[in-house]
Amino acid sequence: MTFAEAVAVAAAGFAAGGVNTIVGSGSLITFPTLLAVGYAPVVANVSNGVGLVLGGISGAVGYRRELCGQWRRVGFLAIGTTFGALLGGILLLELPQSVFDAIVPVLILIAAVLMAVKRTPDAHADSERNGAGLTASFATGIYGGYFGAAQGIILMSLLRFCYPDELQRLNAVKIVLTAVANGVSALLFILVADVAWEAAGLIALGSILGAQVAAKYGRKVPSEVLRWIVVIGATFVAVILFAT
Repeated sequence: MTFAEAVAVAAAGFAAGGVNTIVGSGSLITFPTLLAVGYAPVVANVSNGVGLVLGGISGAVGYRRELCGQWRRVGFLAIGTTFGALLGGILLLELPQSVFDAIVPVLILIAAVLMAVKRTPDAHADSERNGAGLTASFATGIYGGYFGAAQGIILMSLLRFCYPDELQRLNAVKIVLTAVANGVSALLFILVADVAWEAAGLIALGSILGAQVAAKYGRKVPSEVLRWIVVIGATFVAVILFAT
């Protein structure tokens, strides 16, 4: 890898770390960059997943205030995410990419619609929503372990209907759960696949810094504005995937 290519990969990691912290779908920046600098698709996919794990942890640190009082919820949902990501990673190793190619853009568009719908506030306690939340975390964990891009968008849209909470607090939960999914699948890939550690390290470095910058400013965005950022981002991602 040349110096210019290394800079490009690190810059892509920075952008992806920021995008993942606020919206999701940062892999749509880093994965094509790794392909452009000459990595094979499988190596690029694996290295990208490994590199973005630390960016997710960095984003969670940046949103630590919003996570206060939510660790019990996060721990419970992380169980579903862990098992889902493990299953998704196994499916990635066993099934051809074409299995999900047709449905991924549709899933993301559905997520955009769910996020655009004005949710009616209610008084249901978390205990009444735990089943729905666990199902959502498991399903998006499978998706994250298999494909990954825009996992955060889909998860945010589902969490919004599972828990009557402020959107920035749910975004903090999303950041942790996507980091868990990426971490589980990354461990699996490290054990059974080839990782380009130079590329993964550059993405990790960039994504750590990008997540911190995004957390500093993104957490100040009003919930209604954040909701429409996610809607627009999801629509944009879906259009890109439909076109490719």
